[in-house]
Amino acid sequence: MTVDPTFEQVTQNVEPNYVEASRSHDPSNNMKRTDPFQFGSRFLEKGDDVFEFNAWDHVEPDDEFKAFAQTQYAKQRETRVSDFDRRRFNMEPAKWWDKFYKNNTANFFKDRKWLRQEFPILAEVTQKDAGPKVVLEIGAGAGNTAFPLLANNENEHLKVHACDFSKYAVKVMRESEHYNEKYMSADVWDAAAVPSEESDSLPPGLTEGSVDVVILIFIFSALAPNQWDHAIRNIYRLLKPGGRVLFRDYGRGDLAQVRFKKGRYMTENFYVRGDGTRVYFFEKDQLVDMWGTWSAKDGLQIPIGDEASAEASVEEAQPAEEPSAEAKQSAIDNGAFEVLNMGVDRRLIVNRGTKQKMYRCWMQGNFVKRGGPAIETATEPAQ
Repeated sequence: MTVDPTFEQVTQNVEPNYVEASRSHDPSNNMKRTDPFQFGSRFLEKGDDVFEFNAWDHVEPDDEFKAFAQTQYAKQRETRVSDFDRRRFNMEPAKWWDKFYKNNTANFFKDRKWLRQEFPILAEVTQKDAGPKVVLEIGAGAGNTAFPLLANNENEHLKVHACDFSKYAVKVMRESEHYNEKYMSADVWDAAAVPSEESDSLPPGLTEGSVDVVILIFIFSALAPNQWDHAIRNIYRLLKPGGRVLFRDYGRGDLAQVRFKKGRYMTENFYVRGDGTRVYFFEKDQLVDMWGTWSAKDGLQIPIGDEASAEASVEEAQPAEEPSAEAKQSAIDNGAFEVLNMGVDRRLIVNRGTKQKMYRCWMQGNFVKRGGPAIETATEPAQ
C-alpha cells in the first residue's frame, strides 16, 4: 500500500538530494553527478575569482542584482501593455509563434541532448527491451527534443508524438531528414484546447490514457495563466496511470525577466516579447501547488489572483484569498499528480571580457499521474 505524501511533505521535501559539494574544475574531485536534480557542482566559494570561469552553479543573486530587479519590476508595472495589444497577443498566440519560426529558420534552438541526463526516464523508454512506449512532446518546435531522443533510440516499439501549435514549426519537423514516421508523428495541437462538438481537444492519433511520458520544456511559460487549467486537464486525460510529466521552465527573477523594458508587462510575471510571443516566470511553490493540488474534479486549486485572466487589467484584478492549511491538505490528498521533484536551477553566467554577471533561474519538475505504478527509471543518469 502506497501512502500519499502530506502537503507539508510535498512542499518541504522537494529539493533534490545532493552529493557532497565538489568543484567540477578540480581534477581531483570531478565526478559525474548522480542526481539529475543536482544541476551541476561548480560552487562559488569565498575567495574565488568569479570571472575565472564562464558559469557557476547554485548562486543566489547578490544584493545589487536584487535591488536592480525590484527597480525594474516597478518600472515594468508602470508601463504595461495596452488593453488593445494584450488582446491582440492573447487572441492568436499561434500566429506569433509561426512568425518566430519563419524568422529563425537558420538559427533554431540547439538540440537538447542534455535531457537524457536531466530526465533519465527518457533513456529508459529508448532501451531495446523497454516495450511499447508513447512519448508526447508538447511545444516541440523544430524537433530539438524529439530528434535527439530518436537518435538514441533502440526501442522498436517507441512512438514519439511531437506537437506544436505553430503550423510552420510542424512543417519544419516533417520536412527534416531526421523525421521517421515509423517512430515519430508531428502534428499541430494547442495544449490548452477545450473540448467542443468538433474536437475532443486531444492531439491527432492519441486517446485518453495512451501516453507514458509528457515532455513540457519551456511550454507553460508560453501560455496565459488562464490556460493552465485546460492544459493540465488535457495532459491528465492523455497520461496513463503512473505516467510521467517532465517539466522545465523559466523561474522568477531570471535575467530575461529583469531585462524587460517598458510596454512588455501584461500581468504579474507575465510578459510579451518584442516578437509577439509570451512568457511567464514561475515561483517554485507556485508550481508545487499547481501540480500537487490539481484534480480532475475541481481543476486548478492555487490562488493566482490577477493572473487568473490574461485579459484583465491590473486595476480590475482582485487578489485571491490564500487557502487555509486544511484546504491545502485536502487538495493535496485529492490531487491527480504526485510531485516527485521540484528543483530550482540557479546559475551565474559571466562575461569574462566585459566583467558582466548574469543571473539565470529555471524551474525543473518531475510529476507522476496517480492511480497506477510509476514507470521505473534508472538510479543513475544516462551516460
